Amino acid sequence: MIGVAVVMTAGTRPARARLARTGSTVLAGALLAVVAACAQGGGPAGDPADPGDPPRGSAVPRPAAPAPRPAGFTLVASGDVLPHDSIIRRAAADAGGDGYDFAPMLAGVKPVVSRADVALCHMETVYGADGGPYTGYPAFKSPPEVAAALKATGYDSCSTASNHTLDDGAAGLARTLDALDAAGVRHAGSARTAAEAARPTLLKAGGATVAQLAYTYDTNGYPLPEGQPWAVNPLDETKIVADARAARAAGADVVVVSVHWGTEWQTEPDERQLSLARTLTASRTGDRPDIDLIVGTHAHVPQAYEKVNGTWVVYGMGDQIAGDMINHEGAFDPRGNQGSIGRFTFAPPKRPGARWEVVKAEFVPQWFDTEDGRVVNLGASDGSDPRHPGIRETIRQVVTGRGADRDGLVMGS
Repeated sequence: MIGVAVVMTAGTRPARARLARTGSTVLAGALLAVVAACAQGGGPAGDPADPGDPPRGSAVPRPAAPAPRPAGFTLVASGDVLPHDSIIRRAAADAGGDGYDFAPMLAGVKPVVSRADVALCHMETVYGADGGPYTGYPAFKSPPEVAAALKATGYDSCSTASNHTLDDGAAGLARTLDALDAAGVRHAGSARTAAEAARPTLLKAGGATVAQLAYTYDTNGYPLPEGQPWAVNPLDETKIVADARAARAAGADVVVVSVHWGTEWQTEPDERQLSLARTLTASRTGDRPDIDLIVGTHAHVPQAYEKVNGTWVVYGMGDQIAGDMINHEGAFDPRGNQGSIGRFTFAPPKRPGARWEVVKAEFVPQWFDTEDGRVVNLGASDGSDPRHPGIRETIRQVVTGRGADRDGLVMGS
């Protein structure tokens, strides 16, 4: 079109006449060809339009930007909440004579728990009816106000499968889950209906969906309620793997298994724990593990962390809340008030279908001071209590006793 514009810039009738009088048939034909080509959207001779080119003057489409990676998240898990009679009395005193308040006991670890994207606890006991009576060992019935304190501390879900789950039969089990529901705390491991038992507990954390599954080695000889074989999850490796795969199919990106297992008062994991850990962490679907983290309770003392088949296993986190503990020899044992909180930072998969990886593993040493009735975060201790360094070192030695520090486990605060 440049040539045409030059000719027509004269813009007058005489100019067009002079062009006609030249009798230059060749020039006129060339101009007509250019005009025709422009009208059809083509370019100058020798530069024909590509049928695949976008219309002239339109924007060239850009490739779609890749979808952003989902956000990573932190998960914390802690040990047994075990309200003995002395704990119940302390909660009554903290409530000032008006019910029971367990939140002050947990205030020392609230910063650790509430800052996590998802926080898991272990509710060892069942709850009694509103107003009581409430009992401690050996058949526990705890005040339902425990649930509100767990929520206030920042817990999102609790495992409820333990050897004490049936201390008050189906009624106690139902009261416990009702109270947790009312407080806004999710739960896994026991159920009021078959449909509830079949549903995995799914939680949102960062850009991931996390499943919590929970199981117990026994119920202290109490039989399952008649007609309710699904009331409490047994510690059965076949069921655990099947449940983990079902949770994955239901949308879980990360599967966490809470297990009530081990030998009481034994800091070393027993052979059953070691064997089951190997089996569960080896289970895979395709090239992806079925289980991403195992956290244990029950032994009443701290136990080791270990990476097994590339998956972190916490054999035992110890008690988080408990009264003065008496061991099998009948002696008060200070280890019964020692424990840890596991904190794991997960990063999203590097490729679709791969596992979410733990990129940071930490333990936060904790201790329940039975004199003050408070959980103490030993990782954040200011050193003002001369007892703290020794207790912290005892916990550290147990937690790293199977080489977890060589696999990157560090102490957090």
